[in-house]
Amino acid sequence: MGFARTCSVALVGVEGVVVEVQADLEPGVAAFTLVGLPDKSLVESRDRVRAAVVNSGCEWPQRKLTVGLSPASVPKGGSGFDLAVACAVLGAAERVDPREIADLMMIGELGLDGRVRPVRGVLPAVLAASEAGYRQVVVPEQTAAEAALVPGVSVLGVRSLRQLIAVLTDEPVPEEEVQELGRPDPMLAGLTVPGAGMGTGVAAVSGAGAGRPDLAEVAGQRAARTALEVAAAGGHHIFLSGPPGAGKTMLAERLPGLLPPLTQQEALEVTAVHSVAGILPPGQPLVDTPPYCAPHHSATMAALVGGGNGLPRPGAVSLAHRGVLFLDEAPEFSGRALDALRQPLESGHVVVARAAGMMRMPARFLLMLAANPCPCGRHGLTGDVCECSPATVRRYQARLSGPLLDRVDVRVPVEAVSRAELTGAGGAAESSASVAARVREARERSAARLQDTPWRLNSEVPGHELRTRWQPLPGALREAERDMERGLLTARGLDRVLRVAWTVADLAGHDRPMALDIAQALQLRTGVGRGVPVGAGER
Repeated sequence: MGFARTCSVALVGVEGVVVEVQADLEPGVAAFTLVGLPDKSLVESRDRVRAAVVNSGCEWPQRKLTVGLSPASVPKGGSGFDLAVACAVLGAAERVDPREIADLMMIGELGLDGRVRPVRGVLPAVLAASEAGYRQVVVPEQTAAEAALVPGVSVLGVRSLRQLIAVLTDEPVPEEEVQELGRPDPMLAGLTVPGAGMGTGVAAVSGAGAGRPDLAEVAGQRAARTALEVAAAGGHHIFLSGPPGAGKTMLAERLPGLLPPLTQQEALEVTAVHSVAGILPPGQPLVDTPPYCAPHHSATMAALVGGGNGLPRPGAVSLAHRGVLFLDEAPEFSGRALDALRQPLESGHVVVARAAGMMRMPARFLLMLAANPCPCGRHGLTGDVCECSPATVRRYQARLSGPLLDRVDVRVPVEAVSRAELTGAGGAAESSASVAARVREARERSAARLQDTPWRLNSEVPGHELRTRWQPLPGALREAERDMERGLLTARGLDRVLRVAWTVADLAGHDRPMALDIAQALQLRTGVGRGVPVGAGER
């Protein structure tokens, strides 16, 4: 009897579970049995592995073969177990030393000719292996750079099963045919999902250079530009309401450019989600800039928060993790889908329960909503006739529920652009680089203040801490307290005004929020003018 074992990883959402792949050979009629709760694509690996082993110059054992995937209670799917299954079989047949593969983590799909094809989710799989104590992993050559992002792990990238067998047996490593330059590599097809990327409204903000959206391209909209600066500095959710063509989408596309680059830990989190979803940019194993996700208003609840057949897949809230989630024409979204955003807005993660299992996915994003004032978009415009009845306008605006809007810190009405602003008569607009510099300085001030706490942004600080530990100047809250007594502001609303006020104070360089900071926070929260200057940098 021959026995060998090695390890691989099963992905449950964006988290990995270490799976031990065991192979057992016994005398009897030649058969190949795969057990351990595999799905259809994993069951088909029996034929792929057999053909790959034979075409790699090895003899297939003509005995009763049983391959087990443990723990058997965890659902397993995908083709990433092929490499581990093949090596476990070769170890049981004593073609390779079983001791050489016992402590190896293997991830990869096998072609019928023995080539190792890349699969999605390599980064979260290697992260799970590292957390479980594994220090050596074998991955396809195309994803070796992605796996090498995990510190403390030795990565071996292989192009074929023949090469891996040669490495394990100390034989000369054979040379494999290299793809010609300029020709598309068919091996990369497994890394992407058809239709993913820009076509689905998911993209990472590129580095500085041509083609990157710049805030200087937006004409006018001084109030909205200030709102974007405050939202980026404090991580506050924002709602823009205005007529069509005023520039709401342009502003949203330029918001990620105001956010600072991701830290190493944040970049690993974002890359892990994008790797599982199959939207990693070609040749860019690490996403180090905030992502931008703008789903269409016909998106279902499963598309927003995650779901799908079988085990749930990451949704838009997870694809926008550490970045911006932009919902254009927000009232056109399904009410159930919008209300499903309330949990991740508060907790920073989403828990999706399905019949096949439950998973927890990261979802700490900056939400930006945009809406027209009415279905025709002309309600409230001077010199234009709105065709919507008052009841229609009320119903349209009521599609955004009160509990959802209560979680949005900044609400700004966007006015139509005038001819003078459009032609540049009002002077050159400020660029994204200068605004991003002020945002970075404000975040440094807040990070220094919150250094010994679990929070890093003003939007994350609980209201109790703001009222007791970090208080504004005496008398600064007088106007906000009057609004609360009149019923214009809820207790949660007061806490959010305090958060925005601290961000305004950080942008202005104040040690504590002043009455003017509170007034501007109230103006940004309610959308009602309070007699303060429009621009944060003008005060």
